[in-house]
Amino acid sequence: MRCPACDHVNPPGADECERCQMPLSTLDLPQPQGPVETSLMTDTVMVLQPRPPVTIAADAPLGAAMQAMVQHKVGALLVTDPQGVLIGILTERDFLLRIAGTADYERHLVRDYMTPQPETVQSSDILAVALARMDAGGYRHLPVVHNGQPVGVISIRDVLRHLTRFCME
Repeated sequence: MRCPACDHVNPPGADECERCQMPLSTLDLPQPQGPVETSLMTDTVMVLQPRPPVTIAADAPLGAAMQAMVQHKVGALLVTDPQGVLIGILTERDFLLRIAGTADYERHLVRDYMTPQPETVQSSDILAVALARMDAGGYRHLPVVHNGQPVGVISIRDVLRHLTRFCME
């Protein structure tokens, strides 16, 4: 890497210039190209205005969970312990793939079908982190937490809606 201060050619991966000791590590950071990349690399997940979390207890019956999802028009419920700490997530995909066809499913408990210890983001995480986690895990919903307690939920639809605003401009 060529030092921008003294033009010395340094070996690849050098943290500082061999000649003038100028820090070079910041030059290795990716630079955004355009407004979409700038938003992904600088905006936090809060720019998506996460929906307030709809929570349910682990010992609640699945019938109550389904009613809550319909009532609140959400695709995911955050499962919390009595202190409000996130312990799981129950999604519409769980109902379709794991619960559909189960006899008397309404009486089964959320804890038996939830995904325990779901992937989360902090409100201070940038959009690129959230998008990478959603992509890597194949998730459509991602809880936003603060000190282990849910403060919101973002969905892939929220991310797409945000990014398509740049395409309109």
